[in-house]
Amino acid sequence: MGKKKSSNTSSGVVILLIGAVALIAAIPKEVWIGAALLAGVGIAVYLYSKSKSYRSPAVDERPSALESRPATRPEVAPQRVAAHTIARFSEVDEPVSTGAGQGRVSAFRIPAAPKGFGQASWVPPGQSVDVGGVTIPGGMVYVGTKLQTPAGANDPCLIDPSKSVARQGDYTERQMGYWPSYSEISGGARRAYLNWLAGGRKGPEADIGYVFLFFYGLERRAIIDATKDEAARADWPAIAAELRRLLGIYGDKSGSFRGYAAALLDWVALAEHPVRLYEKPVLSFPKTYELPLYVRLALGQAAVDGAPVPVHLALAWARLEPNIYLRTPATRCAAEFEQLFAAKYAEAFGAGMVMPRNRTKLKLVYRPASAGFRGYDEFKLTFRETPDVTVLTAPVKKLQEVVEAATKPLEPFSRLVGKSPEAKDSLEALLQLPAPLWPDRAKKTLQDLKTSMGDGMVAMPFQDLLSSLGAKTAFTKDKTISLARTLESANVGLEPDVLAGAKAPKPEDKVVLFALPPAEPQSRVNGPYLAAALTLQLASAVASADGDFGTKEMSHLRETVLSWNHLTPSQTRRLLAHLRLLMQAPASLTSLKKKLEPLNLSIKETIAAFMATVAQSDGVVAPAEVKMLEKAYKALGVDAKKVFSDVHAVAAGVTPTAATVAKVEESGFKLDPTRVAALQRDTEKVSALLANIFTEAQERGEETAAESVEEEPGTEPTESTEVAKGLLGLDEAHSALARMMLSRPQWSREELLDVAADLDLMLDGALEHINDAAFDTHDMALFEGDDPVTVNAEIVEKVEA
Repeated sequence: MGKKKSSNTSSGVVILLIGAVALIAAIPKEVWIGAALLAGVGIAVYLYSKSKSYRSPAVDERPSALESRPATRPEVAPQRVAAHTIARFSEVDEPVSTGAGQGRVSAFRIPAAPKGFGQASWVPPGQSVDVGGVTIPGGMVYVGTKLQTPAGANDPCLIDPSKSVARQGDYTERQMGYWPSYSEISGGARRAYLNWLAGGRKGPEADIGYVFLFFYGLERRAIIDATKDEAARADWPAIAAELRRLLGIYGDKSGSFRGYAAALLDWVALAEHPVRLYEKPVLSFPKTYELPLYVRLALGQAAVDGAPVPVHLALAWARLEPNIYLRTPATRCAAEFEQLFAAKYAEAFGAGMVMPRNRTKLKLVYRPASAGFRGYDEFKLTFRETPDVTVLTAPVKKLQEVVEAATKPLEPFSRLVGKSPEAKDSLEALLQLPAPLWPDRAKKTLQDLKTSMGDGMVAMPFQDLLSSLGAKTAFTKDKTISLARTLESANVGLEPDVLAGAKAPKPEDKVVLFALPPAEPQSRVNGPYLAAALTLQLASAVASADGDFGTKEMSHLRETVLSWNHLTPSQTRRLLAHLRLLMQAPASLTSLKKKLEPLNLSIKETIAAFMATVAQSDGVVAPAEVKMLEKAYKALGVDAKKVFSDVHAVAAGVTPTAATVAKVEESGFKLDPTRVAALQRDTEKVSALLANIFTEAQERGEETAAESVEEEPGTEPTESTEVAKGLLGLDEAHSALARMMLSRPQWSREELLDVAADLDLMLDGALEHINDAAFDTHDMALFEGDDPVTVNAEIVEKVEA
């Protein structure tokens, strides 16, 4: 019985279990979920109550680093998990109560959020910040998780530490779109950007997108923040310096960046509307498709004040004016060009060019690069009634003429430096420059020479002259020609006249330096001068025949030269210097014969008679002079027997006999002084005759040369003069209008009418012509609308690039 009861009991248990399972299975799932939640809450309440009633003596004796408590009372350590969670999101490090137990209160400070989280902060110039394990030196960036724009998104420039950063990144690779934003680029691009910043923002191979991403922050600080924050305005000088540094690295790489950076430089330079800007030094700006507004304002203020444009402003204008092309000599030899520009500008305008006051008014509408500016009102600067004088074309043409006048003299020096940059400071290079551009040491040497000669002349061995100027090597003919040219630019003449084809002197030969009248054009190849020089050469050959080119003969020839009124002052001085050389080295009849061959016999006989006069200028005809006259007559192709008849006729006015000829051959004879004086009056007639001959010969030579102009072999071609191409291939006036339009995103019709009037253009026809050119060049319009006229932002990018 007992066993059966037990069996029944077991069966009952099984039946109950099966029923319980069935009952449980019948309960809906939602009931189970609710029960589980209630159980969880109960367990949490139980554990919480147990923790409040529990105290650990060991913890009381070792306080937590996160606690802030009195030193005399032990406290309960907070839970580490809770502290970590608070530290993640708290921004204020303030004491917070966490409850009490058994009459005691435990308090601790909630740690601040990790550095960089929360509202963005501007890192000032010169400071460093750590982001993603990278230290960024130099500051000038925004760091944080929140820097909203009017559109609601974070500013593209914001460096958000909560964004993921890859382990590696290469800033030389293109990894972002046209409008980059730090929050939206990839983790690899963020790492690349942080690496570029950490490297000092100077990697020349960096993709320009990273440069723009950094530029967006400068743009925001300089314009948006500065409108309401004085500290931001105080950052303008540092921002300007950084922009110039970046332009030096990336300006040539991206025309777009160059244009935007130049516009921001304009803003920080002009936002305070400085007065009389034309009196201040011009800041550094890159050359873009439009003249910097800083320069335009300075010129406009000068026009309003009626003040001349000073040379420093004119030079900056010439260098930055898009319609002026600076040739290679002006850019390669910038310092020398600057000095010559100043001299030529003063020659042309004295104190400076006076600008007209035109109708177009100056205005700056800032065109931001960053998408973070979307939603803000237009940022603009106006300058009351200050005109934009650069819309005019006439002043630019005048400036271009000065630029070319300053560039042309630098061509030889520029070519030499282009071939051998290391020779820039050599004497060879020095001689390619006008004397006013010489270094101080060479200028002093030249001044000492000018002081020693005064208004006269000084003779010295050629080597002495070279040594005084610091020559280290032998001088070739080309170098000697360069020296003569340079000396002449300093109003110092050199004989022998190598610039007119004379043989270059040897180091031991004598040369004569003489003062040239300032501001007088040098004319040494015209007929009167050539005739006078030949006359002196013939006369010196005869006068020195007796071995004694004496004082009387020298005095006679000097007076003869001074009596030739048909010569210029510089020609007279050069002839006197030439005569000084002829005293020491008289001309050779053999060399003169070639010059005299083209003359007909009657002219040759006239010249021969003049030589007879010169031979008797001292009142005595020596036998050696008679023999020399015979040689001269033969060189001229005149019968040598006429020497005696001409000399006797000069002396006595009678036909010579055999006895008188023999007497002349033996001992010579003395002349009647009155007869000599009469003969001397014929000198100028002979010179005038020769002048006509040489003038005709010169004209024939020039005609022949013009028929066959050919570059000499081995010479370097002259650097051609180029002009800046008009914008969109337009002519000067339409190009100026197009450039002006590109300076703002929008124009009123009234404003454009003023610009067109300044350029003498009909507005509607000009606008149509400009848009046609834009379609031909870039397949898009430059502007749209009638009033206002809106400039196409896309074509601005293409023009800048």
